[in-house]
Amino acid sequence: MKNIVLKDKQKNIILCCVSILIGCIMLFPIYWIIVSSFKTNAEIFASPPTFIPKEFTLESYTSQFTDKNNILVAFLNSCKVAFTSMVLSCVLAIPAAYGLARFRMRGKKLFIIIFLTTQMLPVALILTPMFLVYKNLHLLDNIWAPILSDATISVPFVVLILRTYFLALPKELEDSAKIDGCNTFTAFTKIMLPISYPGLIMTGAFSFLYAWGDLAYSLTFLTSPEKRTMTASIYNFMGKYGIQWNAIMAYGVLLVLPVVLIFIFLQKYIIGGLTNGAVKG
Repeated sequence: MKNIVLKDKQKNIILCCVSILIGCIMLFPIYWIIVSSFKTNAEIFASPPTFIPKEFTLESYTSQFTDKNNILVAFLNSCKVAFTSMVLSCVLAIPAAYGLARFRMRGKKLFIIIFLTTQMLPVALILTPMFLVYKNLHLLDNIWAPILSDATISVPFVVLILRTYFLALPKELEDSAKIDGCNTFTAFTKIMLPISYPGLIMTGAFSFLYAWGDLAYSLTFLTSPEKRTMTASIYNFMGKYGIQWNAIMAYGVLLVLPVVLIFIFLQKYIIGGLTNGAVKG
């Protein structure tokens, strides 16, 4: 009996050590980006490399707000694109998800397969058709081009997640509301939506973060520097004669910071929404 307990402890210790090692390997690039953002450009290329800055400087961060590459402009553009795309995705996807979950209709399975197929398409495949469409609609170098593109990709995912979320909710709630005099629309808005807020927050957060991290659409459809989002503006630090690596590292930290804050505050809803949405398909 003691031997069995001892072996279990040894296994747990080994697994714990392996987990710590894997965690350190995964976190090291993040640590390196943060540390390099406080180094000078010369120290980044020092040999041997320094794991702690010898000359601690905030120049990489202060330059983001004073140089021609003003991060505030790109930040506001990213907020506009991400927030508008999120609202558009949710407005279109919520009723569609509810309809697929509750109503009987022909071709429902086909719609679901189509939505699943869209999640498998690489961005490079749909980039050229979108470019031609926006060119004909005179939407190139217009902030609505990345907004519509991000919403197009987000809507199928939001529909699929919310559909399974609505399926997991008891239909008796709607039946009781209809007995009390509610019609389908009232039962949906007054009963189903309020109790579905974890799933709505989760899908809204996903839509926002997807649009926030988008590079391909913003870089392709927006040509004016003052209209580009944060992800596309990072190319401003790559010039003919060199790359400002310390500025890029600081820019990357500032770019990821809103994402980290959103996940910290909404992690309960994101994890709960994904878990509840995966109960029934």
